[in-house]
Amino acid sequence: MTIQQLRTALRTAGIPPKGLKRELVSALQSYLAKEIDGESSLLADKQDPSNSDKRISMMMETKSVEDQVQDANSFSKVSEVQQSRRTVKQLQIKGKMVDVNAKIVATEQKKSACASGRMTSLTKKKASSDVDSKYVSAKNRVTLPVNQSEPWTILAHKKPQKGWIAYNPRTMRRSLPIENTKFVKILSWNVNGLRALLKLEGFSAMELAKQENFDVLCLQETKLQEKDVESIKQSLIEGYENSFWTCSNTRLGYSGTAIISRIKPLAVRYGLGISDHDSEGRVVTAEFDSFYLLSVYVPNSGDGLRRLAYRITEWDPSLGNYIKELEKSKPVILTGDLNCAHEEIDIYNPAGNRRSAGFTIEERQSFSTNFLSRGFVDTFRKQNPDVVGYTYWGYRHGARKGNKGWRLDYFLVSEAIADDVHDSFILPDVIGSDHCPIGLVLKL
Repeated sequence: MTIQQLRTALRTAGIPPKGLKRELVSALQSYLAKEIDGESSLLADKQDPSNSDKRISMMMETKSVEDQVQDANSFSKVSEVQQSRRTVKQLQIKGKMVDVNAKIVATEQKKSACASGRMTSLTKKKASSDVDSKYVSAKNRVTLPVNQSEPWTILAHKKPQKGWIAYNPRTMRRSLPIENTKFVKILSWNVNGLRALLKLEGFSAMELAKQENFDVLCLQETKLQEKDVESIKQSLIEGYENSFWTCSNTRLGYSGTAIISRIKPLAVRYGLGISDHDSEGRVVTAEFDSFYLLSVYVPNSGDGLRRLAYRITEWDPSLGNYIKELEKSKPVILTGDLNCAHEEIDIYNPAGNRRSAGFTIEERQSFSTNFLSRGFVDTFRKQNPDVVGYTYWGYRHGARKGNKGWRLDYFLVSEAIADDVHDSFILPDVIGSDHCPIGLVLKL
């Protein structure tokens, strides 16, 4: 390809087109390699609060890359040779097809995956169509068709086990209960900054409400201050007159949780009733006729795991004791960003994140000890024991378009009502945050 074509490609990809031809080729090769091998990092993205201030620009960058790259590559193994060639064809940049013949040196076998497509927005939901692309399992080399416009249907995992399948809400969500069956539908979403989400072009809270027709919406990481709440309440969703908000008092514009409901609760309380835990606005509890509902944002263990000890020795046990106390009077539904990928099936790259916040053995054991072993049921995993479904994707390296994520968001319910759960689902097509909403349908 010509120098002019190389410069055009690099400019569109956001790379300064400087140097001789061989330097331009090298820069383009490096860009392509990063697109193929990039992975999400909870430690890098979730622990840096400044990332949230860049939400809109980062999302637009991600969308731009998704729109520019239309290839679907297969999982493959690179040969054990010192000099091997791979031709990457049809890089679509602003409608122009550029042929790139790139040399890639491999010294050991590597697995790489890249799948791309356009994310479906709430207000422009399109009927899905099959695309002529293939996914080759790294384990058994079986070729299966995937839809490029629905990247969550890719079985993306560094070490997939036999029998695992990707979560596909179009085929796995259950129809609502039959007529005359009483039920409640609850959604939960870490919005990673509610004001930024509401300003995002193409997002409409009313569209989400229309699409899902939920009874209750739980929010986490609203990042609101007390002074913002009233104006947000007035403009959010019509028909949901009952909303309850708690904000961080010690660090403004941080954390924050809420419950928004068209059903009036019997009572509402904030926090755990322990001053050491209640200054960051992490818990709202609403009591309804037949259950308690908690919207919870569990503290992240932080950069360098600086809050790990607090998390596993103080916060988790206190939350566990609180919900067990509530359970003495009626069953409990605990939902939110619990900041833990409990099992290896719940994270794209388990081996690479053993000491990352959200996947340390200490956090995973604490999750089991304080919640699951005390009679609370992970509803999604109970319904889908072998399904890989993520709820969080870091903004970096195109993690969402490759479905390289974490399952950090849960509906945990008391064992007494576990069999009344009609559906526990994920909404990966809803964009606007680095998390997506999750949902629960409970028969009453």
